[in-house]
Amino acid sequence: MSSKVLTCFQVRWAEFLSEFHFTITYCPGRLATLPDALSRRDDVYPERGVDFISKNPQNFHQVIKQDGIQESRFFSIKVEVFSDLVDKIQKEVWQDKDYKEILKQLARGESVSDYSLEPQAKLLLFKDRVVIPSNEELQLNILQKRHDSPLAGHPGQEKTLKLIKRDFYWAGMNQFIKDYVSSCQQCSRNKNIHHKKFGLLKPLQIPSGPWNSLLMDFITQLPLSNNFDSILVVLDRFSKMAIFIPAYGTITALDLAQIFISHVFSKHGLPVSIVSDRGSLFVSSFWTQLCQNLKISRDISTSFHPETDGQTKRVNQILEQYLWMYNIHQQINHLFFTIYGRNPSFDSVHISQDSPAGKVSTKLQSVQQVVKEELESAIRRFKKYADRNRAIPPYFQPGDKVWLASKNIKTTRPTKKLSERWLGPFEVLKKICSHAYNLNLPQQWRSVHPVFHVSLLEPVRQSTIPN
Repeated sequence: MSSKVLTCFQVRWAEFLSEFHFTITYCPGRLATLPDALSRRDDVYPERGVDFISKNPQNFHQVIKQDGIQESRFFSIKVEVFSDLVDKIQKEVWQDKDYKEILKQLARGESVSDYSLEPQAKLLLFKDRVVIPSNEELQLNILQKRHDSPLAGHPGQEKTLKLIKRDFYWAGMNQFIKDYVSSCQQCSRNKNIHHKKFGLLKPLQIPSGPWNSLLMDFITQLPLSNNFDSILVVLDRFSKMAIFIPAYGTITALDLAQIFISHVFSKHGLPVSIVSDRGSLFVSSFWTQLCQNLKISRDISTSFHPETDGQTKRVNQILEQYLWMYNIHQQINHLFFTIYGRNPSFDSVHISQDSPAGKVSTKLQSVQQVVKEELESAIRRFKKYADRNRAIPPYFQPGDKVWLASKNIKTTRPTKKLSERWLGPFEVLKKICSHAYNLNLPQQWRSVHPVFHVSLLEPVRQSTIPN
């Protein structure tokens, strides 16, 4: 009682104890056997009633047996919670052709296996549960009370089924409840998904040779160095050789084209394809037109799917891994040799590596063939382990409805923690490929690119329940 702020429990005890004058002294538990036993005797209280039952729910059936109370009386009390439905259930069940004969037999006092008649409300019971007739409106009303209401809290399929089976029964209720819960929009919007991420790994096509396929990305907002604050990373997907080009944060599409020509085209020629994210420079009309004129295929990642060009984001680690994993038998595992067929010179002491042109050409082709085989082997291993945590994606057709993961979308809600986990539903406009779809987004989402990876989508489960 020395606390400044007392709990409700402490306040009640303080009020009760204030009626007595006593001195509190400590008594070890081994010496307090008699008071301990007295504190647990319920027969010293004049009334047991509600307090006895509420504190010890297990005594409920004991009270019923001792007092000789009919269980049907307690059942009728329980049914009063649904008093607005009782009259309708009673009327409908007596008109239901499936239960007419059973009700007549029970009314005549005959016994029907598992069925009984509640004497007061005249409700048909099946194993002490109220039988609901084949009326979808009634069934839906009960289902909404046990699933949609704040007291229920939108439980899952099994929990909802358990809550309803506790008091009600109707034919086909399992499938009816599962169908309703699986198509509940509130559940779909706000609950986490527990299945594996959609979309098996789909690796990029292996390049045919060095500098045929490139990865490009920007590292921005770096400390100033010689007035540069960004780095353009250009990575050869075949050899994993990377070029780091200093750049400005205010670079334009024209500047990007000039840098590409000066640092890449002039040394390695034109690539067949360039993989990049959806940065403003890479999707600009100038860069798009330039690539079209030069016959360069642009492979742009879908929205919020950085795995497409993840190599540029981990280029330093990949270079180190390459040296360890692709240690070929010829021990000529240097990136420079893979591309040029010779090793670079590091100082003025130079041992001639001249050899007949045919020998150099053969050796270079052999090295590049081994690199290609090792890349294929690495992709197979990577795909094998990655697909363990992925699921085969569903097939969406134009016109289908899907939910979109909200983790990458900014909303007007004050906190992300309690925001809806899935947005939509949105209509599928077009299938880009097996792993990407174009969605019909609302007008206020103009800044969001409408193409999304299948791992960010979830199918909308349509209910078969009318209305």
